[in-house]
Amino acid sequence: MNGGQSIARVLQSHGVKFLFTLCGGHISPILKSAKDLGIRIVDVRHEATAVFAADAVARISGVPGVAAVTAGPGATNTITAVKNAQLAQSPVVLLGGAAATVLKGRGALQDIDQLALFKPHVKWATAVSRVRDLAPALAKAFRIAQSGVPGPVFVECPVDLLYDESLIREWYAASTPKGNGLQDRAVRAYLNYRTKRLFAGVDDTGEVTVSEVAQLTPATRDIDRAVASIAKAERPVLVVGSQALVDSSQAAAVATAIESLGIPVYLSGMARGLMGAAHPLHRRHQRRKALREADLVILAGVPSDFRLDYGRNVRRSACLISANRSRVDLNRNRRPDIGASADAGLFLRGLANKLEAGVSSRWQAWQAQLLSRDADREREIDTNAGRSAEFLNPVSLCRSIDAGLPDNSVLIADGGDFVGTASYIVKPRKPLTWLDPGVFGTLGCGAGFALGASMCYPDHAIWILFGDGSVGYALAEFDTFARHNIPVIAVVGNDAGWTQIAREQVKILDDDVGTVLERSDYHEVAAALGGKGILLKHADQTASCLQEARDAAAKNVPVLLNSWLDKTDFREGSLSM
Repeated sequence: MNGGQSIARVLQSHGVKFLFTLCGGHISPILKSAKDLGIRIVDVRHEATAVFAADAVARISGVPGVAAVTAGPGATNTITAVKNAQLAQSPVVLLGGAAATVLKGRGALQDIDQLALFKPHVKWATAVSRVRDLAPALAKAFRIAQSGVPGPVFVECPVDLLYDESLIREWYAASTPKGNGLQDRAVRAYLNYRTKRLFAGVDDTGEVTVSEVAQLTPATRDIDRAVASIAKAERPVLVVGSQALVDSSQAAAVATAIESLGIPVYLSGMARGLMGAAHPLHRRHQRRKALREADLVILAGVPSDFRLDYGRNVRRSACLISANRSRVDLNRNRRPDIGASADAGLFLRGLANKLEAGVSSRWQAWQAQLLSRDADREREIDTNAGRSAEFLNPVSLCRSIDAGLPDNSVLIADGGDFVGTASYIVKPRKPLTWLDPGVFGTLGCGAGFALGASMCYPDHAIWILFGDGSVGYALAEFDTFARHNIPVIAVVGNDAGWTQIAREQVKILDDDVGTVLERSDYHEVAAALGGKGILLKHADQTASCLQEARDAAAKNVPVLLNSWLDKTDFREGSLSM
């Protein structure tokens, strides 16, 4: 068994169904062996896309997503996506090719210190030096990626560990000096020693061990204290984040717990869609105002970072309850009154099991107040959607997308201003059907997220909402979509600029430098790469163009809808620090 086969066995035993990659000679045996075991190989046009796709698979399925990239520039191209996975707490396993062990540090092709590059951005990074150590190292990587606070890991697999021993011996023999001098004999002896060590015990790897990941169960004392505080609250608010759905198989149970608690809830990240499109407990607007008025706030897998104004959105007199897998995030910027270092989903379920029935009836006036506030905001959005100008009103376009969205849709958010607008309006219908980059705010994630989502949900409609800035990162992947028959529908909000930046930059600095784009023919690029391109410029074309996009996707054709937008002030003051 060669090293590529050993790695493939570990992937198969851990339930990996998809391996995302951009090919390279350093990793070819991994791809071939994984394919032989029935793992689908999905090759992309940029290594970052492979990691983003693995990230999406991890978030949706709960099984770590896996990407394999070649050495040197192949590895360096993934860093942004790896960092995004780290900050989003996604369990991703990245396999990196590397120069042969015997050539390390001697100027081999694409030989760099990859561990130094990855260590700050992953939970664990290791370089394997013997074939028999590949399987144990990879099994350990899976365990670390999923345990505690999930995150990415990196396993470096040198090329001479991956091919058959006979071939490696041939390669070494070809580079071995033939003379009888002392130095030549010493080199031959060294290479022979290295080869023996490389393959020693290769047939003694045994069965692959799959470790169970321990659950981070909340302490009974924390549950009891939180329940007692909730029972006394008059204006409680619940905020649920992605971390509450680390175990994606428990999404339905977490939703049931929230319903049982009866507390008004704001959902963010992967928690969007958890309560469906229109649950009476789910509030969508004016979260900051609600948090400032609440006398009790529960943060379930949500840190007090910039999104909550570093904890200042919750008034000091309120009881702050927080559950988080990370002790650092649990106490970041503001220490909670009741803090549970535990899985946020299990914490919510524990609260629901212990809270007495009927408590939520005391919150009816509070619920009505928040509901009325939501309704007022929806009327404002309707008014904004009714404004017309030369091209498309982005609010109106988002309303049209939402109105015709099938229940089996997955929404991928990749952009600034247009996507920010869509987040107010386009509603995921089910749990685990909204993907955005998370706290890192990374542009360029959309194509990879869509690719990963399509693997997990082959019967779902995959919608990508792009800004015209972010789509620039993704256009080449329409080749990937076409080759792999991935019928995404990409809607590009084209307003000829990096508008989220420009709006505040021009106001503050009176200069639009670096923020101006052209209304480029993105749809023609998609068509040239095997997809279908549609140009949408005016409101009266919206319904027919959206239907044309849906019809093309139904025939397994990827679609790009290039939508020309007017400038609006809908998201005035949206710059975050």
